[in-house]
Amino acid sequence: MLTAKETVETRVSIRDGFVWDAQDAYLFDIDGTLLRSRDRIHFNSFASSIREVTGFEVSLTGVVLHGGTDTAILCEAFALAGVPRQAWEPQLEAILEAMRQTIASRRGELDLWTMPAVEETLTHLAGRGALLGLATGNLEMIGWTKVEEVGLREWFRFGGFSDRFPVRSAMVADAAAKARQLLQTLPASICVVGDTPRDIEAARANELPVIAVATGNYSFEELAALDPDVCTSSLAALMATATVAEGVADVNQVTP
Repeated sequence: MLTAKETVETRVSIRDGFVWDAQDAYLFDIDGTLLRSRDRIHFNSFASSIREVTGFEVSLTGVVLHGGTDTAILCEAFALAGVPRQAWEPQLEAILEAMRQTIASRRGELDLWTMPAVEETLTHLAGRGALLGLATGNLEMIGWTKVEEVGLREWFRFGGFSDRFPVRSAMVADAAAKARQLLQTLPASICVVGDTPRDIEAARANELPVIAVATGNYSFEELAALDPDVCTSSLAALMATATVAEGVADVNQVTP
């Protein structure tokens, strides 16, 4: 059961008994959770890399991008374009490398900004002794580049990426395995933080708790309907509940 706390501008729902900031490790999604982009360099790199390597003209129209992995997006785009798998699969790694090179060569043009209270949240969790990692549909080089460009690289010790894992649940499983190896404690509580239904589904597939943040393309209501352990309108709203728990909040800020 979720217990809701609401203010005029923010919404947070937390499963009874779940202490969101007392987990051993956290796996953060990137796009829509930590940051967003005003440019379309990553988006456009799919079609341009496919064209460069294979000569096929493939569009992302109709592909579900939010919560997808880069490798799965490529597979779906080819399928929608009617390109047989045997015509492109042998060239998949070359396409992925072309995407990496596009981001590397145009890194200075990336126009990224962080979501509200991201650094405060990371500071808070790290201060409580949590291990912080990434679990993102980005290719590894692209994911680290984005995080570096917004000044967040120092917080994350490891990550799970889509280079070898088209299926998001498998990517999360890989990130969780890395977290357990670094923690060297069993059992370890590992929490996924993301902004899409696919983040919730991937967490559930791995029997991990999940914090859903409505700062991407899905509303609070859409995410809450999937019954995550936490659903919040933003990390800033979630951080306000940590302040309440510490007993230093203005009681007028939160409506019981």
